[in-house]
Amino acid sequence: MSRPLLQLNGVHTHIGAYHILHGVDLDVPAGNVTVLLGRNGAGKTTTLRTIMGLWRASSGSITFDKHTLASERGALGTPEIAQFGIAYVPESMGIFADLTVRENLLLAARQARSIEQVDTQRLDWLLRLFPALRKFWLYPAGKLSGGQKQMLAIARAMIEPRRLLLIDEPSKGLAPVIVGNLIEALRELKATQTTVLLVEQNFAVARALGDWAAVMDDGRIVHSGPMKELVQDEARQQRLLGLSLGAAA
Repeated sequence: MSRPLLQLNGVHTHIGAYHILHGVDLDVPAGNVTVLLGRNGAGKTTTLRTIMGLWRASSGSITFDKHTLASERGALGTPEIAQFGIAYVPESMGIFADLTVRENLLLAARQARSIEQVDTQRLDWLLRLFPALRKFWLYPAGKLSGGQKQMLAIARAMIEPRRLLLIDEPSKGLAPVIVGNLIEALRELKATQTTVLLVEQNFAVARALGDWAAVMDDGRIVHSGPMKELVQDEARQQRLLGLSLGAAA
């Protein structure tokens, strides 16, 4: 395991009267894809939102590289956290339906006032990863298919260089052929050594992309280790998840 870029130590999160995270301890290695697995309601989305400052940790600490995002002394806001090179792709995708693909990407490029000021090489790379976005460049994002909207959401998060991507269930509800395209695009993203924390219920996607696996249950991390070891251990899969990931591809 490489050095952790992101660390959560004893993180508790309350949402109103509900105690969702119960002392989460999680290390996310630099330059790897860590997949956060677990049954529905285990606390996976809450973990991502707490890291991003959208929900505030009640106690515990979150550190990113040498920066403290949350501690007993307080927590940074989402805009401050984003300044460290962290981007979040929510399950709801977070795109602007009435704006075009072009306008969505421009809004996400904080340093650019016009599309001409966006890094041309980076934009070309993203449009090569997601060719549908080039085809529908001037279409309202709301008219895209579910898979195309997901691609736009990820492209928005990557329009500027990021050190860490938090992605929540990118394959949910997508047709198998679109999931395959998404896997290939994320594999290329993975090759750039961008660190990714991925929540994913599709085990084929988890197996194809994950270097490291962490399993949540009832607001706690109950397992953490190399993805390949979890894939090869069907008894552990059954005990932790109640389902089999199947044989390694």
